Amino acid sequence: MTDKSMDNIELKVLVNNVSNKVIFVESDGDFIDVLFSFLTIPMGTVIRLSHRSQPLGIGCMDNIYGSVESFDSQLFRTEECRAMLLRPRNRTEYLLNNLKLKFDDSEPMRYFMCSNPHCRIFRNSLVFSYYQKVRCPRCERLMDTETTLPVSGAEDVKNLGCTGWNSIEELTVNVGVDEVLKLLMCSLVSKMPLTETLLKHEPLPELSNENVDQEIYVESRMLGDATNEEEEKISIKLIVSKSRKMVCYAEAGEEFVNLLFSFLTLPLGFIVKQMQDNSMKGCIDQLYKSVQDLDEQCLKSNNHKKMLVSPKLLPGFGYKNHPLGIEEASYRLAVDTTLIHSNKQVKSVEFIDPKSHPNKDDNALGFLKGPAMFMITDSLNVSPISAILGLSILCELNVPVTDIEVQVAQVGKKEALRLLVASFVCDSALTSVFLRKPNRGFGCLSFLI
Repeated sequence: MTDKSMDNIELKVLVNNVSNKVIFVESDGDFIDVLFSFLTIPMGTVIRLSHRSQPLGIGCMDNIYGSVESFDSQLFRTEECRAMLLRPRNRTEYLLNNLKLKFDDSEPMRYFMCSNPHCRIFRNSLVFSYYQKVRCPRCERLMDTETTLPVSGAEDVKNLGCTGWNSIEELTVNVGVDEVLKLLMCSLVSKMPLTETLLKHEPLPELSNENVDQEIYVESRMLGDATNEEEEKISIKLIVSKSRKMVCYAEAGEEFVNLLFSFLTLPLGFIVKQMQDNSMKGCIDQLYKSVQDLDEQCLKSNNHKKMLVSPKLLPGFGYKNHPLGIEEASYRLAVDTTLIHSNKQVKSVEFIDPKSHPNKDDNALGFLKGPAMFMITDSLNVSPISAILGLSILCELNVPVTDIEVQVAQVGKKEALRLLVASFVCDSALTSVFLRKPNRGFGCLSFLI
């Protein structure tokens, strides 16, 4: 018989019985590990998990996720691209598997090699794929031979490892996977996630109904040189209502949509890092600051801290010239490579980009085939370009054709970061980023890059 205590973590909770609010909670490292792991979860996974209970309305992120779901498979470069966006892999998955409560229902990571043993080493690197239908870069056979991965991350670890938490007893509560999942969602939409979760407050708040609207300007507070004249920018066309000063929709190529879709692969910690000093409706930023301020003696190593406050993508989930400049993680060999039955010298590990085709440098091109044109609404619903759809949007917004004007905008790193933040906190991202002017008083969000 299964011991149910293995699926729960015991918390000691101090509650204000008058206001019916949690004052604070004490627990051991198991619960803290779970909280810290929130920062490593990709946004696409957060959206998918939220659909298990009720959609949160996380800014425009739900619309981006829905657009990927509804896109014709022929628009993606490979079959794997949609899965990479809807079920993005977590770079720290090998750590999360050791959490006492595993709330992410993603299938375990699988690794594949070419069925031809002579292809398993390429350019002095062991060659792996995350997906079974990716083709070998040498012989173009399917990489469908499942194997184990003889590598590790920056160092061998068992968990995120926080230590030294004592207890105070007022109320004892056992939390399981359902409570942890609700706590994750509440941390995005509530200032009191422990109260909402442990005291069963209903209903769950929504992120997009307040806090940020079309009157909000998302400001970039740059550190160092604010612009890079040599950076390659993406050009988009904005269809703007002159009287209402709002973006009705945008027309853009696949480069811009690749950027929007890539938001789903970004870990929460990376997104929150760009939003420091902002006033958010939720409190995930407070969790981020707690990790930043935590004494290194409370964590296994400084590398663990970097995984939380500066998380990276799994190899193959980024693409060249990504406007946000997020890095991919690297791996080192952890075992004797003679296990793969080859006499060749192996110096590193290479993952085949699931977005690419054999013998082509397609990893610079993102998730979508090109050239192609798309329409993007102010709330970041994306569709293939259509004159009828454009008129339908104007009709729905009650904007006459005589009231529109066309503006051209350039998107570089600064605009991409502002767009990322806007898509997380408001439901009129294009208007907030491209039309709103700075206002040093109320209604101005700033973030660091």
